[in-house]
Amino acid sequence: MDQRQALIAFGALSQETRLQIVRMLVVSGPDGMAAGSIAEKAEVSASNISFHLKELERSGLIAQQRESRSIIYTANYEALGGLIRFLMEDCCGGNLEICAPAAAVAACCAPATKEELR
Repeated sequence: MDQRQALIAFGALSQETRLQIVRMLVVSGPDGMAAGSIAEKAEVSASNISFHLKELERSGLIAQQRESRSIIYTANYEALGGLIRFLMEDCCGGNLEICAPAAAVAACCAPATKEELR
């Protein structure tokens, strides 16, 4: 991730509802959540949630896919990990034992996909 991408991601996350949405989607894992469920859980209107989802998708932090009549949103774990790696890139002058916990988070893999769970 470069600085421009990081700025876009941080800009998207700098709003309370959008940060809440990303955290919900991270917890929901590969199954993701439908827009209506996200709106209900975040306690915002459908038009409001649509605006926030578009901003997050534009930043690359979330993705959408159609499943029959619903649009399901999922966290983009690769982009989120890239953002953490961007922050920790030169951590502690290369002193890895200090940064090991954060580096482990940044290196983590996305949760198993639905297909892998079957």
